[in-house]
Amino acid sequence: MIARLRGKPVASTLEGLILDVGGVGYLVAATPSAVRKADGAEEVTVETYLHVREDVMQLYGFAERAERELFVQLLSVNGVGPKVALAIVSGSPAEELRRAIVRGDAVRFQAIPGIGKKTAERIVLELKEKLAVTAIAPIGGADVDDHVVARNALVELGYSIADAERALAETDAALTPEERVRNALRAAA
Repeated sequence: MIARLRGKPVASTLEGLILDVGGVGYLVAATPSAVRKADGAEEVTVETYLHVREDVMQLYGFAERAERELFVQLLSVNGVGPKVALAIVSGSPAEELRRAIVRGDAVRFQAIPGIGKKTAERIVLELKEKLAVTAIAPIGGADVDDHVVARNALVELGYSIADAERALAETDAALTPEERVRNALRAAA
């Protein structure tokens, strides 16, 4: 498995980014963020995933590890192949996509070319619980945002992570975590 490449960006074509690594040119189907990262750089490191089928071996490239991890998780969904997974990961930051899945926001995925209603619903259904476990963060870290604090409070009150995300989606994100929790509880009552 080729998990990472570091080399000189030689060209960007319709098929992808070409990286020269030790005199070998690797064609990598890359996300737009990976292409931007390589643009004008002398040397670039790209996280990669090697997809192997009977008739082809294709490298997919990502600007960061979070994109690659989400790509691999999307491949586990029935009916989602590497081209569709790349299109999904290319559209938005990985963290936003994870939150959309945990919230059950299938409509967000329907806006991506090549994804219909059934595929979008399957992505949310099959990945919601897997991602909900990794999306929860401990309270008290310096990098914990207000959304996570509010979500964790609802979880401690008995909500599932997915239900807490849905409840918070209906509140104003500009409010403090306490006010968002109060509003979510009022809406549920």
